[in-house]
Amino acid sequence: MFVARALPWLLLFYCGASLLHFAHNAEYVADYPNLPAWISRTSIYVTWLAIFCVGLAGYLLYRGRFAFLGLILMAIYAILGLDGLLHYSRAPMAVHTASMNATIWIEVVAAAIALCAVSWLAVHRLRQH
Repeated sequence: MFVARALPWLLLFYCGASLLHFAHNAEYVADYPNLPAWISRTSIYVTWLAIFCVGLAGYLLYRGRFAFLGLILMAIYAILGLDGLLHYSRAPMAVHTASMNATIWIEVVAAAIALCAVSWLAVHRLRQH
């Protein structure tokens, strides 16, 4: 099945896009408009690591004996990638730099693609039972 074979690559693409966005956030945290003062470089990297662990656990469970639980965790992982859009609740797109917008949208698109693949696999699995 094509989607199942593509899943690891889609997750790697999203993981890389997410790391790019979070690293940009961390390194330029002071430049992002209207972020709360409590958000720090360290907290951004720790948050990325926690989110990554959800995705990794999901993938390992999916490849092991708990495929449906893995699909749920991978869906949560992908949904968390859409939270980059929350930047626009703090300030309009025009206030963000081109690199800020690029990293936000690359992560969001990669997360949406991964979410579509995970959802497709979950629906396919449910139809088999």
